[in-house]
Amino acid sequence: MSKSVAALLGLALCCAPAFAESPKLPLKSDDGGTVYVNPNLSPTEKSMDSNGATVGVERPDGSSKYLGVETTGPRPTYSLGGSTAGDLSYSAGVFSDGKEKKGVKAGVTIKY
Repeated sequence: MSKSVAALLGLALCCAPAFAESPKLPLKSDDGGTVYVNPNLSPTEKSMDSNGATVGVERPDGSSKYLGVETTGPRPTYSLGGSTAGDLSYSAGVFSDGKEKKGVKAGVTIKY
């Protein structure tokens, strides 16, 4: 194996955790879509700590909705959002901890 291929593989292995997404675990799947849970887990020395989770629905057409809670800070942060489907899709979401941490996020995805 050449040195450049080995270096490329080494770089990919080092950077993989930075691009990894936490798994969406399906709870129920039918013609209407898939209900999933996406746990927010942190590894410890001997176990995993749960810091909240997101529950969502993904429909066969690509649209989705989600509701989540994150407990890593001093106050839990709640989030809610959704997205449309198609070649031009829109997404929007809100989050808040009930006091000073709050925000809105929005996006547009163009598939070509």
